Amino acid sequence: MARLKESPSQTAGPYVHIGCVPGFAGLEGMYNGEDPGAVMITGTVAASPLTLTCMVIDGDGQPLKDAMVEIWQAGPEGAFGQTPNFTNWGRGATDSDTGLVQFETLRPGAVDGQAPHILVWITARGINLGLTTRIYFEDEAAQNARDAVYQLAGDRAATLVARKTQAGYHHDIRLQGDGETVFFDV
Repeated sequence: MARLKESPSQTAGPYVHIGCVPGFAGLEGMYNGEDPGAVMITGTVAASPLTLTCMVIDGDGQPLKDAMVEIWQAGPEGAFGQTPNFTNWGRGATDSDTGLVQFETLRPGAVDGQAPHILVWITARGINLGLTTRIYFEDEAAQNARDAVYQLAGDRAATLVARKTQAGYHHDIRLQGDGETVFFDV
């Protein structure tokens, strides 16, 4: 019987942006002029919008200026697909000048006993498989401490917590080195 061999993995390469965030690649006119996931709030919502910025940082401490970040989250009521005019999903590329990606979203509610959080998926050159992590909020410390997934991160749980800023929240995602973010094997 012939044995099958595992195929070699490939990085996402520079081309992932063309189909996923063509605006970042300088391509216009695709997807009716708006990159998929660029807008999470599609109309009037009852909750206040929340601005979340993230920076993906490499092992040398430098911001990645071509990473793609996707987020999934519950709405303010702690459920998916229940908030009118809210998609629960966003996608963006880190800025080629600052390395930041920004999402205009809503603060997620707690889902099934978990602390309010945002699920994050990151891909970029040199990353063979997308990386999955979570973002928790620093002003939810009591709920965070009771969250089973947060607890699994142990003494590295702080790498999952976004800090409050004047504009909303900011979170650094460190790919390697000191303060490396906890990533989940999913």
